[in-house]
Amino acid sequence: PPNTKTRGSASAEAKRGRAHGGRGLLTLSIPPPAPRPLRFPAPLAAMLRPSPLLPVPGASAAAAPPGRAASMRMFHGDVFLGEADVFPIKPGPEGALPFPSNEIRISHLSPASERCPPLAILQTIAPFSVRCKLQAKPLPPHPSLHRLYLTCFNEYKSAVVVVGDEELHLVAMPSKVEKVPCFWCCSVRVGLYAASVGMLNLRCLAIVFDLDETLIVANTMRSFESRIEMLSRRMDIEDDPVRVAGMSAEIKRYIEDRELLKEFIDTDTVTDNGRIVGTQKEEVQPMPGVQERLVRPVIRLPERNAILTRINPEIRDTSVFVKLRPAWEDLRSYLTAKGRKRFEVYVCTMAERDYALEIWRLLDPEANLISLNNLSDRVVCVKAGSKKSLQHVFRDGGCHPKMAMVIDDRLQVWDEKDQHRVHVVPAYAPYYAPQAEMANAVPVLCVARNVACNVRGGFFRLV
Repeated sequence: PPNTKTRGSASAEAKRGRAHGGRGLLTLSIPPPAPRPLRFPAPLAAMLRPSPLLPVPGASAAAAPPGRAASMRMFHGDVFLGEADVFPIKPGPEGALPFPSNEIRISHLSPASERCPPLAILQTIAPFSVRCKLQAKPLPPHPSLHRLYLTCFNEYKSAVVVVGDEELHLVAMPSKVEKVPCFWCCSVRVGLYAASVGMLNLRCLAIVFDLDETLIVANTMRSFESRIEMLSRRMDIEDDPVRVAGMSAEIKRYIEDRELLKEFIDTDTVTDNGRIVGTQKEEVQPMPGVQERLVRPVIRLPERNAILTRINPEIRDTSVFVKLRPAWEDLRSYLTAKGRKRFEVYVCTMAERDYALEIWRLLDPEANLISLNNLSDRVVCVKAGSKKSLQHVFRDGGCHPKMAMVIDDRLQVWDEKDQHRVHVVPAYAPYYAPQAEMANAVPVLCVARNVACNVRGGFFRLV
C-alpha cells in the first residue's frame, strides 16, 4: 500500500540592458573596453528568494587580491594558449590554487548565456565561489589567449576547467590594463552551470510535485477497510448527529469505491452505473537500462475522475483505486503549452518507488512532463519521517533550488531553508469533502497554476 504523506557591440548590449528594464536589479557599471552593465538577480519573490549575492568590487579585475601570485601555463585541450599570473583570493593555506599539476587546462567553453552575464549566474548558484583571479602575461598576450578572452567576454561564455566533481569557470573580466586578458575563477558542481544557463535561456524554471493528497488520493483494499473501521469506531462514540451523518456519508463513499476495487481484483472488470467496464492492457515503457517489459491492467473511469491499476500485474492484492484531483489536466496543459516547457518537472514523495512511478505514469501518460530518459532521476522517493529537500531533489545538478518552486499539501515535511519556496495546497479529501474542490470559483490546482504562472513571470521580469 502507498505510504502517503514535489553579441555584439556595446550599443547592442546597451539596447539589451534597456530591454530588461532594470527593475529590481543591482546594476554595476563596467569601465572600458566594454561599458555594459552586469546584472545580478535581486530577491525575486517570497517563493524564489535567493540568498545574498557576493558583492563585486566596483574597480576592475586588475585589482590584485591577497596572496602570492603563481605563474601557470594555459591550454585549451592540448593547444597552448599562453601564460598567466594566478592570484589566490585568500592568503596562506586557505588560498591554495585549485588547478592540478600547476597548469590550467580548459576542456570546453560553457553555453552562451542570453539573459545574464556568467558572473551573475555563478554568484547566484554558487555564492562566494571565487577561488582565484588570473591575468595574462606578457604584454602583448598570446593571440590564442586573447581570442579566448574576447570570445568569452563578448558571447557571455566561460572557459571551463573540470577537476573531479567540480567545474572551474574562468569568467572574462574587464581590466584597467588595456588589452590584458583577465579572468575570475569560480567553482561550481559539474553540470549545474550549464543546466542553469539552459533554463534561463528557455525562460524555464523547475517545479516539484508531491503526489498523495496533493495530486491524487489512492487506496488499496487494506487502506479502505482500515478507514471504514476507524470511522465506524468514531461514529459509535459520537453524540453530535450532524457529525454522525457526515461520517456515515463518508463511510458510504469508501464502501462504494471499495466494492469497485474488489470487483477489479476478482474479475478485472468493474460495474459502473450498471455498465460493465473491462481492463485495458497498458504497456509500461521501460526506463533506460531496464529490459523487463511490463503490462498492467488498467480501468479508467473519467466520470468518477478515477483510475484502477495494479502495481505488480502478477499480484492482485497490489491493486489500487486512484482518484485524480480535479483540474490536473489544466495544470498539466499549462506546464507544456504550445509544445514549450515552462517548467522542468520533478516529483518528491514519501511513497514507495514502484507505486510512485505508476502514479506518475497515470498523471503523465504521454511522458510530456518528464521524459522516460529522465524519469528515474526526476521521481525522488524520501523515506517516511525524513525531510524533503530541494538539494536532494536536484542531486544530479539538473537545477538549482533558487530556480524552483514546490506544490505540496504539507509544509513541515520540507527542510526549513526550502519552505519559503513551497506553495501549500489544501489536502485533497474526496471522501471527507467531495464537493470542496469545486466549492470555490477556481479549483485548487487552477490556483496552483496561477501561482506558478506569477512566479515564473516575476522571475523573468527581473532577470
